[in-house]
Order: sequence, then C-alpha cells, then structure tokens
Amino acid sequence: MFARILALVIKEFLALLRDKSSRAVLIGPPLIQLLVFGYGATFDLNHIPYAVYNQDSGFTSRELLGRFQGSSAFRQTAIVHNENQLATVINTQKALLVLHIGPQFTRDLLQHRPAPVQIIIDGRNSNTATLALNDVNSVLLAFDRNWADRYHWGKPPAQLDIRAWFNPNLLSRWFIVPGIVALLTLVVTLLVTGLSVAREREQGTFDQLLVTPLTPTEILIGKAIPGFVIGGMEAAFIALVAVFWFGVPLIGSLLALGLGLMLFLFAAIGIGLMISSLAVTQQQGLLGVFLFLVPAIILSGFATPIANMPSPVQDLTYLNPMRYFLVILRGVFLEGDGLGTLWTQYWPLAIIGLTSMLAASWLFRHRLA
Repeated sequence: MFARILALVIKEFLALLRDKSSRAVLIGPPLIQLLVFGYGATFDLNHIPYAVYNQDSGFTSRELLGRFQGSSAFRQTAIVHNENQLATVINTQKALLVLHIGPQFTRDLLQHRPAPVQIIIDGRNSNTATLALNDVNSVLLAFDRNWADRYHWGKPPAQLDIRAWFNPNLLSRWFIVPGIVALLTLVVTLLVTGLSVAREREQGTFDQLLVTPLTPTEILIGKAIPGFVIGGMEAAFIALVAVFWFGVPLIGSLLALGLGLMLFLFAAIGIGLMISSLAVTQQQGLLGVFLFLVPAIILSGFATPIANMPSPVQDLTYLNPMRYFLVILRGVFLEGDGLGTLWTQYWPLAIIGLTSMLAASWLFRHRLA
C-alpha cells in the first residue's frame, strides 16, 4: 500500500512541476502577495472596547470618564479593581485598552500640577491601537481645553502615559505579516489539492488511475500528501521571510506553531479534496477554490475584527479553519504562546479537518459509483 501511495505522490509532484501554469501559481503570486500585503495593507477601526482602572475618588476623574462614556467611539466593557486584573483584561481581549487614573489625579489638577492618565493598550493589532490612541487623545484634549478655560491653565493639565503590550512600537507589519502566513498557505494548499482530481478528469487519466491497484482511500492519501508537503514548505518559507526580512519577532513555541500548521493543513487539504471531488474540470475546481477563499479570508479576522461583525456572521466564522490558525500564528509570534495556551484553537481545527476529510472521501466514492 505504501509503495502504491508513494508512486502516486511522485506522479502528483511530477505533474505539478512539469505544468508551467502550476509552477507559476505556486511561486509567483505568493511572493507578490507577500510583498504587497506586507508593505501596503491597512485596517480601519469601528469601535473601541475599553476598561477602567480608576484609583481616584475625586470629581475630575468622574468628569473625564464621563467623556469617554458619552463618546460614540468608545464602549466600556470592564472595570478593573487592582493591577492583577490588568493582564487578564488585555490578554483575553475583553478590552482593547485600559484607562488607568492614579489616586492623586484630582489633587494634582486642583494644585495646578500635571496629572498623567496611563493608557495600557493591546498592541497586537498595531493599526487598531494607533487609531484607538488617536480617539483617546481627542477626548483628553477636549477635557484639557475645558479644564484650562475654567481654571486658567497655560498648559494641558492631563497627560497621556502610553504602554503598548505585545507590540511596543505599534508596527502594523508585526500584525499583518503573520496573518499572511495563514493566507498564502491556504491559497497554495487549496490550489494544489482543489485541482488534483479535476486535472485527472480533464486530461483523461482519471480512468487509468481507477484501473490501477490503488484503492479510493489510497488515491485520496496520494492526492493529499503533495498538498501537505507544498503547503508546509510554503508556510515555513513565509515564516522565515517574516522573521528575517520583515523583522517580526517569533517569541513563542515552535512546537506549538508546527502543531497548529499541521492541523490547519489537514483542514485545508480536506476542503480542497472536497472541491476537487465535485469538480469535473480544472476551471470548475479553480472557481470552487476561490468561492471558498474569499469568504474564508474575510471571516477569519485577517482584515476586519470578528467582534465587529454581526452575531450570525460571527457564528459562521467558527466553521473557518483560518480563524483558528490566525490566533495560533499571532499568539506564537507576538505573545509567546505555547501548546497549553493554544489548545482551544487546536481541537476545532482537528474537528474541521476530520469532518472535511470524511466528506471528501464520501464524495470521492460517490462520484465513482
């Protein structure tokens, strides 16, 4: 059985390497997209969930917080009572930022001393963090102007003290480039597997394959292995470019990243084989791949935060393997996550992969009947 599968795998690689269009699809577009997304992609912000850590009981802190509560750009999601809760609020993404007002805020202002307002912000999505800080600054400037007019200050009374976690310099590239690993790996893997069976049918070699000693299961395994190898090499190459060319830090566990990549490829290959089993021609297979790719990318959290989507759409994202792999990538690259932290992302990927592979196997057998 292993010799038969190996022969089919070699045949698949030869078919890919001999086809000029296949070679162009595997090498050219990923490199171009990597450079375009790495340098040119930007994001927008719709609303800002924030938490409050107020150690001051005076009226000025309540006045400042009232401006945030009355702003349509902000939505308070939590109240922090001690410093130990700060990490939990940011790490679990319950809030994008925490407004920390010190215990001497009111007294400092009444005594004409500058009073700092500390902003602890989640820097994983640097573009979102930068936009949020701009909105925070606009609210603080309005507070400063009002206070300066009332008490005849010649300089801003309240000053921002900003601490960005996970991405201290708020470089958007640190957020975008790890996501490109998932995006391009999904594109290449789906193209390799989604066109494999359709190519056999279109070239007239599918019937020849059926009369060989290979069983349907062995044929599927032989079609899946090239996608696994090529997708893994593509992901490794893009990850190396991310680290050594774009300077994105990789501070987490490589084992956790490798396990996430394996499960993601398992799910992507299953979906690709489903598409390929349904397609009669390569054109149909290509169309099926892109019909899946567009919503998968949009609903992954790569371009827009999932939290900003309507509730029914958020529920739909749980069926998207790219959603989970993005969390794994950004967790390993920026947060230093390990296996224990990411297990909640692993088991959904495993279920999606197992379900898609079983569906692909059933469709393949059904089309043979």
